[in-house]
Amino acid sequence: MAKRTQPNWILETGKPIPALRLYNSLTRKKEIFTPLNGNKILWYSCGPTVYDASHMGHARSYISFDIMRRVLSDYFGYEVLYVMNITDIDDKIIKKARKEYLFKKYIDEKREIADVLEDTKTALKLLIVKAQKTTDDSVRDMLNKLRDSVDSAIKDLESAIKENNNEGMNSSLQILLQTAKDPIAEKLDNEYSSSVNENSIFTDLARHWESKFHEDMDSLNILRPHVLTRVSEYVPEIIDYIQQIIKNGMAYESNSSVYFDVNAFDSKDNHTYAKLVPEAYGDVGSLEEGEGELTNNKEKRSPTDFALWKASKVGEPWWDSPWGKGRPGWHIECSVMASAICGNTLDIHTGGVDLKFPHHDNEIAQAEAYFDNDCWVRYFLHSGHLTIAGCKMSKSLKNFITIAEALQQYSARQLRFSFLLHSWRDTLDYSKNTMDYALSYEKMCNEFFLNVKDLINSEPISNISDNFKKWNERDLELNNVFSLTKEAVHEALCDNLDTRSALDKIKECISKCNIYLKNDDAKSQLIKSISTYIMKLLKVFGIIVENEQIGFSVSEAFNFSNVEEKLMPYLKVFGEFRDEVRRKAKEINNKDILECCDILRDTKLPELGVRLEDREGKPSAIKLVDKETLLKEKQEKELQKQLKEEAKKKQQALQAEKDAQRRIHPKEMFLKMVDKFSAFDSEGLPTHDIDGKEISKGQLKKLQKLQQAQYKKYEEFMSNQKL
Repeated sequence: MAKRTQPNWILETGKPIPALRLYNSLTRKKEIFTPLNGNKILWYSCGPTVYDASHMGHARSYISFDIMRRVLSDYFGYEVLYVMNITDIDDKIIKKARKEYLFKKYIDEKREIADVLEDTKTALKLLIVKAQKTTDDSVRDMLNKLRDSVDSAIKDLESAIKENNNEGMNSSLQILLQTAKDPIAEKLDNEYSSSVNENSIFTDLARHWESKFHEDMDSLNILRPHVLTRVSEYVPEIIDYIQQIIKNGMAYESNSSVYFDVNAFDSKDNHTYAKLVPEAYGDVGSLEEGEGELTNNKEKRSPTDFALWKASKVGEPWWDSPWGKGRPGWHIECSVMASAICGNTLDIHTGGVDLKFPHHDNEIAQAEAYFDNDCWVRYFLHSGHLTIAGCKMSKSLKNFITIAEALQQYSARQLRFSFLLHSWRDTLDYSKNTMDYALSYEKMCNEFFLNVKDLINSEPISNISDNFKKWNERDLELNNVFSLTKEAVHEALCDNLDTRSALDKIKECISKCNIYLKNDDAKSQLIKSISTYIMKLLKVFGIIVENEQIGFSVSEAFNFSNVEEKLMPYLKVFGEFRDEVRRKAKEINNKDILECCDILRDTKLPELGVRLEDREGKPSAIKLVDKETLLKEKQEKELQKQLKEEAKKKQQALQAEKDAQRRIHPKEMFLKMVDKFSAFDSEGLPTHDIDGKEISKGQLKKLQKLQQAQYKKYEEFMSNQKL
């Protein structure tokens, strides 16, 4: 008998694995993501210009990039080097620092009230001229509102002076100085900017707001960059970089400034200017705005050229250079610092969509002119705009909400949920509706985790084997839902990091789990696996900060870690004792004891951060929830109760009114209407109107129908009274 041979092994074709695709602004479509060096990602992100408080527009970019960074590293497993810059040399910083310095000096000099009034009126005239010159309707409206506020403050102070009211004068003066701070500071800067010659005035302002920026980022649970670069620390490298671009024939010196020669660059076979926004080529307005108001545009050979190095005027910070005392232009800083850390190619460059042109297009041109290559950035990712209740957010228009202000109303977790529930590249509207949905999603997750923990805590601990039971159809069905959810989430994240679709799938899964949990034979191991997966995903998204096993942390509310592990055994015994007390009280119908149990559940325990839920025929569920949430729930219940009582009273009043109407005998229903009718027949029907005119046949017919309807109501009422 021949020996049997091993059969051929035939492998069926498996389901294709989706590839990660990112929307690349350079191609304006989703591209398969392929880093240059295998699993390593060199990532540069444009950081803030630090001259004022960080606002929700900053949060839009930095939370979005933080989510993207976490997903790429913690979900897809890439090794990321994340570099971010701080712009601490800039026209805005220079102007703001000078104005702050000059205004503080002005206040410290304690000028006479008459002098302050005169200065303010002069500043107001300059403000009016500025409003008249601007072509931006939004800016004009903002300036006109400021004009009205300043004008009103001037009149109040003049009125106090006229009344010789010292207390009123002092109060009105302070209000005027506060209201007119910006116009007065602008006037002072116009007159005395050349007197500001200490570099520390500019560096101190930048360092102050950089520190505040980092505090805001920490409060939002945004990962710190691996490398942080500041322009002021890279001036030597910037000078060397500019010299190389000049050597390569794509920049020129003019009156101690240096400009990038766009035409020379664009004429090269291997270079193209404005790769991101080619349709903006020659947009002089955007170019001049990008140059900054302190730039001398008359020195340029072409309107499309832009500054690499600016000659410093009196009242501006400066550094020595081959071209004289000056400072870096805005765009050059990012090209230099990104190149210094990452070399001649970036895998990812991120920034806000408003930076596409000219800033990012100029960055690309500078770097490619320096390296003489045509692919400095492989993937350019731009976060979408942020609007405030549908309106454009703008710091210059005073239409913005600082991150600190937002965190007074919402938690960092809730803000992050709102970003996760929107595409990172779409416009996000920061409004009550947006945040209400984020809060609703957070609550859904939290309630699910609490129910899962309650199921786990109710397991017998004497015999572990008792917790493993045979799966039935419901278990298999939920496990299939779980498997499909993981596939759908992975596909969503592969599709341009679509966190919104991923969270939609999680929501559907939680909904199925909640239905499943209503069954007495729910398998804790299955539901624990699902909740652990969701927890891991939320941790990847930055929603979960600590290493909690399941659910959102309540440790902070109790000021120590592992709070559930320590408290739950005691609370479980306590809950069992209360269940037994309630059962006994029901048996003897003791309402006082039952009321005490309810007070304990509804008032005492919530103040300690404990939610106790009575369940018919089952042990009560005990859940640790932060005190603030429970108190809000209590307030909401009381409000709903109040609304129900008001609705009930309204319904009772309406019913009473109907009953009163039904009590009226049909023959009497018109007799009281003496303001409409003057005569009636024996059946109580009107025969003449108030003016003595006989009722028409048509009108009489309508009145008869009304009386017949009243007969029916009256008879029903009387028959009910006899029952």
